[in-house]
Amino acid sequence: MAKYKYYDYAQSVMVPVCLEDQLMPGTLEFAIHTLVEDRMDMSVFDDRYQNDETGRSAYDPKIILKVVLFGYSRGLISSRRLERACKENIIFMALSCGQQPDHSTIAAFVSSMKDEIVSLFRDVLLVCEEENLLDGTVFALDGCKLPSNASTRMSGTISEIGKKKERIEKKIKRLLEEQVKTDKSGDRKGEEPSRKEHIERLQKKAYVIKKWLEDNKPKIGKQAREIKSNVTDNESGMMVGSHGVIQGYNGQAFVDQKRQVIVSGEAFGTGDDHHLIPPILDDAKENMKAIGRGEDCLKEKRLLADSNYHGPVNLERCEEEGLDAYIPDKDFRKRDPNFGNRPARRSKKVKRVRLKDFLYDEDNDVYICPEGKILKLERKKAVIDRIIYRRYKSDEKACNACQLKRECLRGKNAKRRNLCVPVGVTPGNLTKPMAEKIDSDEGRKIYSQRMGIVEPVFANIRTHKTMNRFTLRGKIKVNIQWLLYCMVHNIGKVVVYGFA
Repeated sequence: MAKYKYYDYAQSVMVPVCLEDQLMPGTLEFAIHTLVEDRMDMSVFDDRYQNDETGRSAYDPKIILKVVLFGYSRGLISSRRLERACKENIIFMALSCGQQPDHSTIAAFVSSMKDEIVSLFRDVLLVCEEENLLDGTVFALDGCKLPSNASTRMSGTISEIGKKKERIEKKIKRLLEEQVKTDKSGDRKGEEPSRKEHIERLQKKAYVIKKWLEDNKPKIGKQAREIKSNVTDNESGMMVGSHGVIQGYNGQAFVDQKRQVIVSGEAFGTGDDHHLIPPILDDAKENMKAIGRGEDCLKEKRLLADSNYHGPVNLERCEEEGLDAYIPDKDFRKRDPNFGNRPARRSKKVKRVRLKDFLYDEDNDVYICPEGKILKLERKKAVIDRIIYRRYKSDEKACNACQLKRECLRGKNAKRRNLCVPVGVTPGNLTKPMAEKIDSDEGRKIYSQRMGIVEPVFANIRTHKTMNRFTLRGKIKVNIQWLLYCMVHNIGKVVVYGFA
């Protein structure tokens, strides 16, 4: 007969644990503990407490910050999970020194760090500078689109949200009528037990939307047109990322080449990167000056960014700053001979009729479409993004009866074809010089470094640290969380290459 060792769950065990011994040198928890205790100025939190004479003692901000940073490094973003970790995980117990802050304390601490987060981020960046982890000559910029604590279903224009409220109200009315019929008949066999709760939830949702509509106006985008708002978080944006359409924020990271240290980070509620370089450069300069770099710390330095950043606002700012920027346009791959022999991808999209498919009649100054219809000159000069176009327009009746209408017209409500033909650029246009710069052999070689600098940063944040969503609402609070993500990443670099 088999023999097993005896066990008894009723027995008591005394396990001697030294909290300090759990923070082993060379580990991330040791680096967090050391940085918060010795290298970060935590006095920035002192003014928020008024309990020096009366009132209960507060948790030391050092304790909560250590728990939050280490929790984020392990993918524990929820304040309830952090609270539980302080009760069950020995490393969290060591960092919190046996204290157990509840989830409401942790959540309130994180969401209220608006005035302190930048200072703390710069303290970590200063440590990176002192440990020689920054080169300061080559930078790469990119964004990471992450979902936030906002519902995609609650997005739409003001009119769309108003129609949604009307549909909910109609549904409430129908359910109430069904409830009255059931009460009159006395037959409660078919009655839904949760109907009352369902009606209450719908009424609450309708009230929230109604209140929101009273307090908010249409959200206007960069093109001076209304864009979709969101009832749950109106500062977030609906954007297309690598994981599909999300309602969230675009976390930007300005990364130094040497050790992939994040020099500047900010979250924006838009997926469009064409106008983001100016605020990012302003923040990067302030951070660099805070760690001892000069006023012209970015002058004649190199900046690499992908084609999403190619726009007049961004290019002009790089020119003003004296940056050696490499920001290609969206067609730069088509001009690269290294990509010329690739097999064409099969696409389910409709094959569009493009400018090259039209014939130009120079004598009459008209364009002829593939179906033989004529497009006459409508405007001799139109300037879009500092590129000069001549605009030609077709006849509306001819387009309505055309067989290629679906392939040719742009937009659902388009009735005729507009053809914009580029004929030149305005003075100061930076697109053409940038294209020539990127298309050179040296330019392609330099730009190829971009992916190796910035993409590992997002791989570390999203995959290794599993920090793949924001749990807060509003740009200010989300930006706090994004800078905490960036701090965790930079502290990891200190662990590998610095003093820890």
